[in-house]
Amino acid sequence: MDTLLQSSSSSSLLPQFSTPTTSFPPFTTVTLTTRNHARPTTVTKLFVAKQTLKMSEDTPLTDVEVEVDGYGGGDEFPDADLFSSGRGDDDKGYDRDPELAEIMGSCLVDPEKAQSRMEERLRRKRNKILHPKTGSSTPMKVTFNRFEFSNSYIWFEFYNAPLEKDVSLICDTIRSWHIIGRLGGCNSMNMQLSQSTSDKRPTYDYIQGANVTPTTFYNIGDFEMQDNLGRIWVDIGTSEPLLLDVLINGLTQISSDYVGIKQLVFGGSEFENWKENLNSEDAGCSVHKI
Repeated sequence: MDTLLQSSSSSSLLPQFSTPTTSFPPFTTVTLTTRNHARPTTVTKLFVAKQTLKMSEDTPLTDVEVEVDGYGGGDEFPDADLFSSGRGDDDKGYDRDPELAEIMGSCLVDPEKAQSRMEERLRRKRNKILHPKTGSSTPMKVTFNRFEFSNSYIWFEFYNAPLEKDVSLICDTIRSWHIIGRLGGCNSMNMQLSQSTSDKRPTYDYIQGANVTPTTFYNIGDFEMQDNLGRIWVDIGTSEPLLLDVLINGLTQISSDYVGIKQLVFGGSEFENWKENLNSEDAGCSVHKI
């Protein structure tokens, strides 16, 4: 009887083993489990991109396991494409420039090297990014010669005969100026924000703005060119100097950055070597619709 009890006691102290029935993947994994009584957890394996997260040449490519609570199982993570690509749909522009994508991808590994490569890229492509000025360093001269707002010419004198693209730029500027003026955008009687003090929050009185006497731009002619001279007829209607300031400011910048304008003259029926009734393109004349 003593022998039977001793044998029974010894067998109860031995650990019990069970044969696992679940088949595991053919590769080795390390899983950290946590006790969670609320809901099951699912372990999802993500393979870290070696190009972006490898910290050194000695660091091997490792498997990273992420525990996602509440995921109902399955072989694939629902957003696996987002993790594997390393970017969302909003950044697909990198695909169009592999060099930039490589530089941005290496900034975490070696920021100094990435900065150096970016500076070298800017130096190499600066002509495509920064366009050199083609205008004149001499300021554009502005004069008035019996100018009338209701019926006058505005004369242009360029340093050289402008190219087609330069004439197109001038026409676009005049066209925009005319549209703003026709809509009453240059009304010096309603400049509430520009005349307000900067030390307080801007306010706008829309009742006052609606009751101001409106201004408009009545009519405008075509832009005529003869060699390095140009002119355009305007009927501004109301006497509004602000409208002239807007045009002068825009043409001053164009003269500095794009095509040099020697002088801009408001008024007068004659100017320099301008010839009336001359419309032959062989003589360097052209007419551009505004």
